[in-house]
Amino acid sequence: MLRAFTRNSRDESSEAGFQFTFFCDNCNDGYKSSFIASTTYKKKKGSQLLSRGIGIAGSFLGGQARSIGHSVERGGTLLSGHFESRSPEWQKEHEKAFDRAQNEAQQHFHRCPNCNKYVCDQCLNEDAGLCTNCAPRQEVYVAQAHAQAMKRNISDAAAAATVWQGEIERKTTLCPSCGKPAGTGKFCNNCGSSMELKECPQCGTKNSQSVRFCNTCGQNLQQAAPAPTSQCSGCGADNPPGTRFCGGCGQKLG
Repeated sequence: MLRAFTRNSRDESSEAGFQFTFFCDNCNDGYKSSFIASTTYKKKKGSQLLSRGIGIAGSFLGGQARSIGHSVERGGTLLSGHFESRSPEWQKEHEKAFDRAQNEAQQHFHRCPNCNKYVCDQCLNEDAGLCTNCAPRQEVYVAQAHAQAMKRNISDAAAAATVWQGEIERKTTLCPSCGKPAGTGKFCNNCGSSMELKECPQCGTKNSQSVRFCNTCGQNLQQAAPAPTSQCSGCGADNPPGTRFCGGCGQKLG
């Protein structure tokens, strides 16, 4: 079994020739070796051409020549099938081509003495003599650390920032008359009924139009509100609205 000097390689050989790609152990960039033509493939093609030529000649020279051409053509076909299954000669060529391709590709890779990986020029720290995984380039490492710190600062600032102030949830107001969404105005968008809240005469709490009793004190909101009275500051007596003088002591009101 063929084993490449790098950890990853790809065999791109065919019956016609041999070619291999070797990949950097760090970044996986590849180097493709030069194409090496197969000698056995050339011989095979020559045999096929020879068999076809004799077959054509036999068609002009008569039955005997056609018989010879048929035999040679059949032999060429059998030979072709033999090379399709990769003959021992082809296998030997393949092994030699692989060794040659490795010698060619190794000129474009560097072996890191710390991790023993083969890396390309881009993944070698020339100053340290190590791969960039074992010894990152200073300027690259500083730029990376700066970028990471900037991202953290931006994330922290974004987490602390207040970007929206408003109600998280807003309930839809339903009209007590028609039962449909009434909108945000003083009157229902559908039926025109008043959407103003009832004020409790007892405690002043705002209640929905459909409520019969105050949500805070239980006052009956359907009863007529008591008429306002004027209290005398002298004797404390209550006087009907519009009274100018107290009915209890005669003191002028207001």
